[in-house]
Amino acid sequence: MRLLGVQMDKETRCKHYHAEIDRIAIRFPCCNTYYPCYECHEELADHPATPILKEEWDLPGILCGSCLHTLTVHEYMACDSKCPSCQAAFNPGCKLHAPIYFETERA
Repeated sequence: MRLLGVQMDKETRCKHYHAEIDRIAIRFPCCNTYYPCYECHEELADHPATPILKEEWDLPGILCGSCLHTLTVHEYMACDSKCPSCQAAFNPGCKLHAPIYFETERA
């Protein structure tokens, strides 16, 4: 598993999102790399980001920065903003960016 971020700490908080509950990283399928946020991907990758396609929502796509447990998109969307493995709180506001990270509709 590859994990990159700008000024990232051990729980995947980054320069852009660094509140106590900012502790997830999302896998970008375009480079099969986990980043704490889309802004880290923009700064560090040499290509545009692509979202996780609906047919990949049952594959690992979200990483808990606290225990490194991986969740599928389906598990993440249903987890009530806490890791099902270690119960660490996730930022519920991250779901507002879902269309950036996860395919919601096909054109």
